[in-house]
Amino acid sequence: MSFSDIFKSSFLENVNAVTVLDMVLALALAFGLGLFIFFIYKKTYAGVMYSSSFGVTLIALTMITTLVILAVTSNVVLSLGMVGALSIVRFRTAIKEPLDIAFLFWAIAAGIVLAAGMIPLAVFGSVLIGVILLLFANRKSGVRPYIVVLSCDGHESESKALAYLGQHTKRCVVKSKSAQKGAVELNLEVRLQNDNTDFVNALSEIEGVQSAVLVSYNGDYMG
Repeated sequence: MSFSDIFKSSFLENVNAVTVLDMVLALALAFGLGLFIFFIYKKTYAGVMYSSSFGVTLIALTMITTLVILAVTSNVVLSLGMVGALSIVRFRTAIKEPLDIAFLFWAIAAGIVLAAGMIPLAVFGSVLIGVILLLFANRKSGVRPYIVVLSCDGHESESKALAYLGQHTKRCVVKSKSAQKGAVELNLEVRLQNDNTDFVNALSEIEGVQSAVLVSYNGDYMG
């Protein structure tokens, strides 16, 4: 028997190892779980700019992982070759939100478990993870912090602005300050008394205050 005969025989065995019904069912379930993961990601996203392409990536990643694991489980030799090939892959895209890492691992894990034939575990585990993320990711830990960027022309206007902020906010803390001749810029973390932001308009009208900007702060806070 020649090498060509061995290759053809092995190829035919690999084709018959996974039936068409198994492939269609696994990929359809992977698409459904990917949609569910995408839905949870969209509902729990709390970053500054929402990326729809990352949500589509979660769906594709679930299906691709299922496809790869189906091929791996059908042939031991092929699985060793894939491990060697995937070991040289490097992903250099920066993950901006820490929670995005959890969604990436979730999509990969769902695809692996699904392709391994443990469909109840994949479905039940995904539903449980989704419920937990919905409960905790959207949970507000208290009054939302804001950053006020303040530009003044000197010490007197700075003192007036700080006194005004102290009266109209629950908390006002100076985070950074830069000063040069005739100009002072402050970055202050404030906690609002309510949802009304009209105090920023009055703040900008104080004599000596050149500009006042209110920015929502979504980072982790320890205080």
